[in-house]
Amino acid sequence: MSAREGGDGAPQVPNRGPVRTTDEAPVILKRVLVPLDGSRLAECVLPTAISLGAHLRARVTLLHVMERAAPATVHGDRHLTAASEAARYLDEVARRVAAGGVVVESHVHPNLEGDVAQSIVAHAADLDADLVILATHGAGGAKRVLFGSVAQQVLRKGVRPVLLIRPPEGQASREAAPTDVRRLLVPLDGQPPAEAALPIASVLAQAYAAELVLMHIVPTLTTIPGERASAARLAPSATAASLDLEEAEGRAYIQQMASGLRERGLRVSTWVGRGEPAQSLLEGAAHAAVEMIVMATHGRTGLDAVFSGSVASRIVARFTRPILLVRAPRAQQTASP
Repeated sequence: MSAREGGDGAPQVPNRGPVRTTDEAPVILKRVLVPLDGSRLAECVLPTAISLGAHLRARVTLLHVMERAAPATVHGDRHLTAASEAARYLDEVARRVAAGGVVVESHVHPNLEGDVAQSIVAHAADLDADLVILATHGAGGAKRVLFGSVAQQVLRKGVRPVLLIRPPEGQASREAAPTDVRRLLVPLDGQPPAEAALPIASVLAQAYAAELVLMHIVPTLTTIPGERASAARLAPSATAASLDLEEAEGRAYIQQMASGLRERGLRVSTWVGRGEPAQSLLEGAAHAAVEMIVMATHGRTGLDAVFSGSVASRIVARFTRPILLVRAPRAQQTASP
Protein backbone atom coordinates (compact mmCIF):
# COMPACT_ATOMS: atom_id res chain seq x y z
CA MET A 1 0.00 0.00 0.00
CA SER A 2 1.40 3.38 -0.98
CA ALA A 3 0.51 6.97 -0.31
CA ARG A 4 1.49 9.97 -2.38
CA GLU A 5 2.07 13.20 -0.52
CA GLY A 6 2.44 16.78 -1.59
CA GLY A 7 2.87 19.01 1.43
CA ASP A 8 5.86 19.80 3.61
CA GLY A 9 4.30 18.76 6.93
CA ALA A 10 6.19 15.89 8.51
CA PRO A 11 5.60 14.03 11.75
CA GLN A 12 7.93 14.71 14.64
CA VAL A 13 9.87 11.55 15.39
CA PRO A 14 12.08 11.19 18.46
CA ASN A 15 15.62 9.78 18.53
CA ARG A 16 16.38 10.29 14.86
CA GLY A 17 18.61 13.34 14.83
CA PRO A 18 18.78 15.91 12.02
CA VAL A 19 17.50 14.86 8.63
CA ARG A 20 19.97 15.44 5.79
CA THR A 21 19.59 17.32 2.59
CA THR A 22 22.05 16.58 -0.19
CA ASP A 23 25.15 18.79 -0.42
CA GLU A 24 26.59 17.20 -3.53
CA ALA A 25 28.60 19.36 -5.91
CA PRO A 26 26.66 20.62 -8.94
CA VAL A 27 26.41 18.09 -11.76
CA ILE A 28 27.26 19.17 -15.30
CA LEU A 29 25.95 17.13 -18.22
CA LYS A 30 27.63 18.51 -21.32
CA ARG A 31 29.04 15.42 -23.04
CA VAL A 32 27.03 12.27 -23.68
CA LEU A 33 28.80 9.12 -24.89
CA VAL A 34 26.79 6.71 -27.06
CA PRO A 35 28.57 3.42 -27.84
CA LEU A 36 27.07 1.63 -30.86
CA ASP A 37 27.81 -1.87 -32.12
CA GLY A 38 26.35 -1.38 -35.60
CA SER A 39 23.04 -3.07 -34.90
CA ARG A 40 19.61 -1.51 -35.26
CA LEU A 41 18.82 -2.80 -31.80
CA ALA A 42 21.59 -0.70 -30.23
CA GLU A 43 20.22 2.35 -32.04
CA CYS A 44 17.21 2.35 -29.73
CA VAL A 45 19.22 4.77 -27.60
CA LEU A 46 19.38 7.44 -30.30
CA PRO A 47 16.02 9.18 -29.70
CA THR A 48 16.90 9.55 -26.02
CA ALA A 49 20.41 10.75 -26.86
CA ILE A 50 18.97 13.38 -29.21
CA SER A 51 16.45 14.47 -26.61
CA LEU A 52 19.11 14.79 -23.90
CA GLY A 53 21.47 16.60 -26.24
CA ALA A 54 18.77 19.13 -27.13
CA HIS A 55 17.48 19.73 -23.59
CA LEU A 56 20.91 19.81 -21.95
CA ARG A 57 22.67 21.53 -24.87
CA ALA A 58 25.16 18.70 -24.64
CA ARG A 59 27.51 17.26 -27.23
CA VAL A 60 26.75 13.68 -28.28
CA THR A 61 29.76 11.49 -29.07
CA LEU A 62 29.12 8.29 -31.03
CA LEU A 63 31.63 5.52 -30.37
CA HIS A 64 32.33 2.21 -32.08
CA VAL A 65 34.94 -0.17 -30.67
CA MET A 66 36.34 -2.73 -33.09
CA GLU A 67 36.00 -6.16 -31.48
CA ARG A 68 38.58 -8.93 -31.69
CA ALA A 69 37.18 -12.29 -32.86
CA ALA A 70 33.81 -10.66 -33.45
CA PRO A 71 30.89 -12.88 -34.49
CA ALA A 72 29.52 -12.64 -38.03
CA THR A 73 26.34 -10.95 -36.83
CA VAL A 74 25.32 -8.80 -33.89
CA HIS A 75 21.64 -8.81 -32.87
CA GLY A 76 20.66 -9.93 -36.36
CA ASP A 77 22.76 -7.37 -38.26
CA ARG A 78 26.07 -7.98 -40.01
CA HIS A 79 28.99 -7.21 -37.75
CA LEU A 80 31.25 -4.32 -38.75
CA THR A 81 34.64 -5.84 -39.52
CA ALA A 82 36.68 -2.88 -40.81
CA ALA A 83 37.41 0.52 -39.26
CA SER A 84 36.54 2.28 -42.51
CA GLU A 85 33.17 0.52 -42.59
CA ALA A 86 32.53 1.53 -38.97
CA ALA A 87 33.45 5.13 -39.76
CA ARG A 88 30.95 5.26 -42.62
CA TYR A 89 28.29 3.77 -40.35
CA LEU A 90 28.90 6.33 -37.59
CA ASP A 91 28.89 9.17 -40.14
CA GLU A 92 25.45 8.06 -41.32
CA VAL A 93 24.15 7.86 -37.74
CA ALA A 94 25.72 11.24 -36.93
CA ARG A 95 23.77 12.88 -39.76
CA ARG A 96 20.53 11.55 -38.27
CA VAL A 97 21.47 12.80 -34.82
CA ALA A 98 22.51 16.22 -36.14
CA ALA A 99 19.14 16.51 -37.88
CA GLY A 100 17.67 16.70 -34.37
CA GLY A 101 19.55 19.93 -33.74
CA VAL A 102 22.25 18.30 -31.63
CA VAL A 103 26.02 18.83 -31.80
CA VAL A 104 27.47 15.42 -32.60
CA GLU A 105 30.87 13.86 -33.22
CA SER A 106 31.95 10.29 -33.87
CA HIS A 107 34.95 8.17 -33.01
CA VAL A 108 36.01 4.71 -34.16
CA HIS A 109 38.49 2.85 -31.98
CA PRO A 110 40.40 0.98 -34.71
CA ASN A 111 42.45 -1.37 -32.54
CA LEU A 112 40.82 -4.74 -32.09
CA GLU A 113 39.74 -5.13 -28.47
CA GLY A 114 38.88 -8.29 -26.59
CA ASP A 115 37.20 -6.35 -23.78
CA VAL A 116 34.76 -3.93 -25.40
CA ALA A 117 33.30 -2.82 -22.09
CA GLN A 118 36.71 -1.84 -20.71
CA SER A 119 37.39 0.12 -23.89
CA ILE A 120 34.09 1.99 -23.48
CA VAL A 121 35.01 2.81 -19.88
CA ALA A 122 38.44 4.06 -20.99
CA HIS A 123 36.93 6.22 -23.74
CA ALA A 124 34.40 7.67 -21.29
CA ALA A 125 37.33 8.79 -19.14
CA ASP A 126 39.48 10.03 -22.04
CA LEU A 127 36.58 11.98 -23.58
CA ASP A 128 35.50 13.28 -20.17
CA ALA A 129 31.98 11.98 -20.73
CA ASP A 130 29.39 12.99 -18.15
CA LEU A 131 26.95 10.22 -19.09
CA VAL A 132 27.04 6.93 -21.01
CA ILE A 133 23.91 5.68 -22.78
CA LEU A 134 23.59 1.96 -23.50
CA ALA A 135 20.91 -0.41 -24.70
CA THR A 136 20.01 -3.21 -22.31
CA HIS A 137 19.88 -6.18 -24.64
CA GLY A 138 20.50 -9.56 -23.04
CA ALA A 139 19.57 -13.08 -24.03
CA GLY A 140 17.30 -15.34 -22.05
CA GLY A 141 14.39 -13.10 -21.17
CA ALA A 142 13.83 -10.21 -18.79
CA LYS A 143 15.92 -11.66 -15.97
CA ARG A 144 18.96 -11.62 -18.24
CA VAL A 145 18.35 -8.26 -19.86
CA LEU A 146 21.36 -6.83 -18.03
CA PHE A 147 23.40 -9.70 -16.58
CA GLY A 148 26.42 -10.64 -18.65
CA SER A 149 25.89 -7.75 -21.07
CA VAL A 150 28.27 -4.97 -22.03
CA ALA A 151 26.01 -2.60 -20.10
CA GLN A 152 26.52 -4.47 -16.84
CA GLN A 153 30.28 -4.61 -17.36
CA VAL A 154 30.46 -0.87 -18.04
CA LEU A 155 28.53 -0.28 -14.83
CA ARG A 156 30.88 -2.50 -12.85
CA LYS A 157 34.12 -1.17 -14.29
CA GLY A 158 33.34 2.51 -14.72
CA VAL A 159 32.38 5.45 -12.54
CA ARG A 160 30.24 7.46 -14.98
CA PRO A 161 26.44 7.43 -14.70
CA VAL A 162 24.92 4.96 -17.16
CA LEU A 163 21.52 5.44 -18.75
CA LEU A 164 19.96 2.12 -19.74
CA ILE A 165 17.45 2.04 -22.59
CA ARG A 166 15.23 -0.96 -23.28
CA PRO A 167 14.72 -1.68 -27.01
CA PRO A 168 11.09 -1.27 -28.07
CA GLU A 169 9.18 -4.46 -28.67
CA GLY A 170 8.12 -5.37 -32.20
CA GLN A 171 9.39 -2.31 -34.05
CA ALA A 172 12.55 -0.99 -35.62
CA SER A 173 14.67 0.69 -32.97
CA ARG A 174 15.06 3.91 -34.92
CA GLU A 175 11.25 4.29 -34.91
CA ALA A 176 11.16 4.72 -31.12
CA ALA A 177 9.65 7.99 -29.94
CA PRO A 178 11.96 10.63 -28.42
CA THR A 179 12.09 10.72 -24.64
CA ASP A 180 9.64 13.19 -23.13
CA VAL A 181 10.49 13.38 -19.45
CA ARG A 182 7.70 14.83 -17.33
CA ARG A 183 8.35 12.91 -14.11
CA LEU A 184 11.50 11.31 -12.75
CA LEU A 185 11.42 8.81 -9.89
CA VAL A 186 14.25 8.80 -7.34
CA PRO A 187 14.12 5.94 -4.80
CA LEU A 188 15.57 6.93 -1.40
CA ASP A 189 16.16 4.58 1.53
CA GLY A 190 17.23 7.15 4.12
CA GLN A 191 20.95 6.47 3.63
CA PRO A 192 23.58 8.73 1.98
CA PRO A 193 24.50 6.35 -0.91
CA ALA A 194 20.98 6.52 -2.37
CA GLU A 195 21.13 10.31 -2.29
CA ALA A 196 23.93 10.22 -4.89
CA ALA A 197 21.15 10.08 -7.51
CA LEU A 198 19.65 13.42 -6.51
CA PRO A 199 22.14 15.87 -8.12
CA ILE A 200 21.87 14.38 -11.62
CA ALA A 201 18.10 13.88 -11.23
CA SER A 202 17.80 17.55 -10.32
CA VAL A 203 19.73 18.60 -13.43
CA LEU A 204 17.45 16.53 -15.64
CA ALA A 205 14.35 17.85 -13.88
CA GLN A 206 15.47 21.41 -14.54
CA ALA A 207 16.34 20.71 -18.18
CA TYR A 208 12.96 19.09 -18.90
CA ALA A 209 10.90 21.21 -16.47
CA ALA A 210 9.95 17.85 -14.99
CA GLU A 211 8.64 16.82 -11.59
CA LEU A 212 10.79 14.83 -9.19
CA VAL A 213 9.00 11.98 -7.42
CA LEU A 214 10.89 10.93 -4.28
CA MET A 215 9.93 7.45 -3.13
CA HIS A 216 10.65 5.66 0.14
CA ILE A 217 9.60 2.07 0.77
CA VAL A 218 9.34 0.42 4.20
CA PRO A 219 8.92 -3.38 4.31
CA THR A 220 6.01 -5.20 5.85
CA LEU A 221 6.32 -8.13 8.23
CA THR A 222 6.17 -10.55 5.32
CA THR A 223 8.61 -8.68 3.08
CA ILE A 224 11.46 -7.97 5.50
CA PRO A 225 14.66 -9.11 3.78
CA GLY A 226 17.75 -10.89 5.03
CA GLU A 227 18.66 -11.36 8.67
CA ARG A 228 15.79 -9.19 9.91
CA ALA A 229 13.27 -11.74 8.64
CA SER A 230 14.23 -14.31 11.30
CA ALA A 231 13.91 -11.76 14.11
CA ALA A 232 10.56 -10.64 12.71
CA ARG A 233 9.16 -14.16 12.93
CA LEU A 234 10.27 -14.49 16.55
CA ALA A 235 8.90 -11.12 17.67
CA PRO A 236 6.17 -10.03 15.22
CA SER A 237 4.54 -7.47 17.52
CA ALA A 238 7.80 -5.72 18.33
CA THR A 239 8.83 -5.81 14.67
CA ALA A 240 5.51 -4.33 13.55
CA ALA A 241 5.94 -1.45 16.01
CA SER A 242 9.50 -0.94 14.76
CA LEU A 243 8.30 -0.83 11.15
CA ASP A 244 5.64 1.73 12.03
CA LEU A 245 8.33 3.92 13.59
CA GLU A 246 10.53 3.36 10.54
CA GLU A 247 7.69 4.55 8.30
CA ALA A 248 7.17 7.69 10.39
CA GLU A 249 10.90 8.40 10.29
CA GLY A 250 10.88 7.78 6.55
CA ARG A 251 8.10 10.29 6.03
CA ALA A 252 10.01 12.90 8.01
CA TYR A 253 13.18 12.16 6.07
CA ILE A 254 11.67 12.24 2.60
CA GLN A 255 9.68 15.41 3.29
CA GLN A 256 12.85 17.12 4.47
CA MET A 257 14.64 16.06 1.30
CA ALA A 258 11.71 17.34 -0.76
CA SER A 259 11.72 20.68 1.05
CA GLY A 260 15.39 21.22 0.26
CA LEU A 261 14.80 20.54 -3.43
CA ARG A 262 11.75 22.80 -3.55
CA GLU A 263 13.87 25.62 -2.17
CA ARG A 264 15.94 25.26 -5.34
CA GLY A 265 12.87 25.83 -7.48
CA LEU A 266 12.13 22.20 -8.34
CA ARG A 267 8.69 20.61 -8.43
CA VAL A 268 8.72 17.68 -6.05
CA SER A 269 6.19 15.14 -4.83
CA THR A 270 6.75 12.30 -2.39
CA TRP A 271 5.59 8.73 -2.10
CA VAL A 272 5.95 6.56 1.01
CA GLY A 273 4.89 2.94 0.72
CA ARG A 274 5.00 -0.42 2.47
CA GLY A 275 5.93 -3.70 0.83
CA GLU A 276 8.66 -5.53 -1.06
CA PRO A 277 11.00 -2.75 -2.30
CA ALA A 278 11.35 -3.63 -5.99
CA GLN A 279 7.67 -4.48 -6.49
CA SER A 280 6.51 -1.42 -4.53
CA LEU A 281 8.83 0.87 -6.48
CA LEU A 282 7.57 -0.49 -9.78
CA GLU A 283 3.96 -0.09 -8.68
CA GLY A 284 4.66 3.46 -7.54
CA ALA A 285 6.42 4.24 -10.84
CA ALA A 286 3.39 3.01 -12.77
CA HIS A 287 0.94 4.92 -10.58
CA ALA A 288 2.95 8.14 -10.86
CA ALA A 289 3.42 7.62 -14.62
CA VAL A 290 7.15 8.37 -14.48
CA GLU A 291 9.19 8.34 -17.68
CA MET A 292 12.55 7.62 -16.02
CA ILE A 293 13.96 6.16 -12.82
CA VAL A 294 17.18 7.67 -11.45
CA MET A 295 18.77 5.59 -8.72
CA ALA A 296 22.13 4.99 -7.08
CA THR A 297 23.92 1.66 -7.20
CA HIS A 298 25.01 0.81 -3.68
CA GLY A 299 25.14 -2.10 -1.26
CA ARG A 300 26.99 -3.61 1.65
CA THR A 301 29.44 -5.46 -0.57
CA GLY A 302 29.75 -2.88 -3.32
CA LEU A 303 28.41 -2.75 -6.84
CA ASP A 304 28.49 -6.52 -7.39
CA ALA A 305 25.75 -6.92 -4.79
CA VAL A 306 23.50 -4.59 -6.74
CA PHE A 307 23.44 -7.03 -9.65
CA SER A 308 22.95 -10.26 -7.72
CA GLY A 309 19.25 -10.20 -6.91
CA SER A 310 19.08 -6.71 -5.44
CA VAL A 311 16.39 -4.07 -5.83
CA ALA A 312 18.23 -2.33 -8.68
CA SER A 313 18.69 -5.46 -10.78
CA ARG A 314 15.03 -6.44 -10.45
CA ILE A 315 13.88 -2.97 -11.41
CA VAL A 316 16.19 -2.94 -14.45
CA ALA A 317 14.79 -6.30 -15.53
CA ARG A 318 11.13 -5.22 -15.26
CA PHE A 319 10.98 -1.48 -15.91
CA THR A 320 10.58 -0.84 -19.65
CA ARG A 321 11.46 2.86 -19.63
CA PRO A 322 14.89 4.49 -19.22
CA ILE A 323 16.77 3.84 -15.98
CA LEU A 324 19.72 6.03 -14.99
CA LEU A 325 22.12 4.34 -12.59
CA VAL A 326 24.57 6.51 -10.63
CA ARG A 327 27.58 5.15 -8.79
CA ALA A 328 27.50 6.08 -5.12
CA PRO A 329 30.87 7.33 -3.83
CA ARG A 330 32.98 4.38 -2.75
CA ALA A 331 33.41 5.66 0.82
CA GLN A 332 29.64 5.93 1.14
CA GLN A 333 29.23 2.40 -0.21
CA THR A 334 31.51 1.09 2.52
CA ALA A 335 29.58 2.94 5.19
CA SER A 336 26.20 1.81 3.92
CA PRO A 337 24.40 -0.66 6.16
